[in-house]
Parts: sequence; C-alpha cells; structure tokens
Amino acid sequence: MGYEVIAGHLHALADTSYKAFNATLIPNVSPETMLGIRVPQLRSYAKELLRSDMDGGTHVVEDFLEALPHTLFEENMLHAMLLNLTVHSADEAFRMLDRFLPHVDNWAVCDALNVRAFHSSKADSHAVLRKINAWTGSGDTYTIRYAVDLLMKDFLDDPRFDPEQLELVAGIRSDDYYVNMVRAWYVATALAKQWDATIVMLFPDAPGELRLDDWTHNKSIQKACESRRITAERKSYLRTLKRNSHRE
Repeated sequence: MGYEVIAGHLHALADTSYKAFNATLIPNVSPETMLGIRVPQLRSYAKELLRSDMDGGTHVVEDFLEALPHTLFEENMLHAMLLNLTVHSADEAFRMLDRFLPHVDNWAVCDALNVRAFHSSKADSHAVLRKINAWTGSGDTYTIRYAVDLLMKDFLDDPRFDPEQLELVAGIRSDDYYVNMVRAWYVATALAKQWDATIVMLFPDAPGELRLDDWTHNKSIQKACESRRITAERKSYLRTLKRNSHRE
C-alpha cells in the first residue's frame, strides 16, 4: 500500500517541461521513465515521508526501500535520498547499498547518494575502505563511480587520508566516461587537499601504480585548474604537466 501512495504522490508532482529539460542532462535515461520533479521537491518529500512514519507508527519508507527494482527515475532518486537520511550504521549502509547500487543506471542517482553513516566518527574507516575496494572492483559503472565519490568525500581529509588511496583510484581501468570523470574529479580534489602526495600522480615519471591514462590525467588537470581552492601558481605548473593526446 505504501508504495502505491508514494507513486501517486510522485505523479502528482510531475512537470512535463522540467522533464524535457532533465532528460537533456541525463541522456542515458529514457524520458519515458521520468516524471520531471525538481530535486528540492524530492528532498522535501523524503523528509515528509520520514515524519509521517514517525508520527503515525507506519513503515512506508521501509517498505519502499525494500521494493526493488523501481520503475521511475524519481523513485530511484527518492530511494537515494531516503538512504541518506535513514541509514545509521556502516553495516546497515553496506547491506542497503549492495541491494541498491546494481539498480543505479545514471550519474544523477549515483551522485545523490551521501549516506550519513559513513561520515560519523563512529564509522570503522578500515571497514569502509575495504568496501570501497570491493566496489571499485565490481565492474559496474555506477558502483565504481559511487565508491570513488565516497572516497573523495570522506577520505581526503586527515586523519583518514592515506596515499595508498591514490593508488586505488589510479588502478581503476575503464573506458567508461562516468567512471573516468569521477576519477578526474577525485584527483583534482586531492590536489586541493593533499597536494604533495597527489602531484606525483601527474609527473612524467609517475610510478606505474600512480600513473593515469591520458584522458583522466588531462581531465584531472583541467578540473584542478577550474578549482578555486588551488593557487594560480600551482595551476600554471599543472598546465605544464598536460600530456599530448589524440583522444578527446
């Protein structure tokens, strides 16, 4: 019953003009699976569902999170937002994400995931890193993308950062745009936060375990040069490290 209530509410929020716009941003998702609901509306609805469950003693959110796979893009977005709000331990997050990630088929849903449990000081960093390692080896585009995004969000600041994490990102081998873009985004952010350890990745004589493919190497430099957190002097130096490549 809860799933039908959620589906009905989502359809009531549908906006055909926004759907057309959103479809241009996420070209690998069929417009037929989109309703056209803005992200702030989905976030508000996620919070409303949680309040309703708490006030009424119902389990609508729990039932919805168990009802995989979903049909609509917005259902997957709502699922990601509810995971962010409801999962309170790393072990629970591992279980819920292992069920959900195989159904994620676009960057927007993937990047909407920001599970609070991993940010907590109580989270076992070693356990989270082991899971990140497993996810990067999954062979699934958006599971890998999520793993690198999580590494970027939660492990680039001291004391969680370890230079070996750079090797993990460098060692990912993929021709997928969405995987290599998040790798470049990671390196650019790492340059802003951990310059001394990260710049070695871009040296012409970078060790094999840190050497990036040409596209990711150059895209990392581009993203770093777009960052406001990196000085003009460092940006000038980064541009000298760009490789000549025929690949766009």
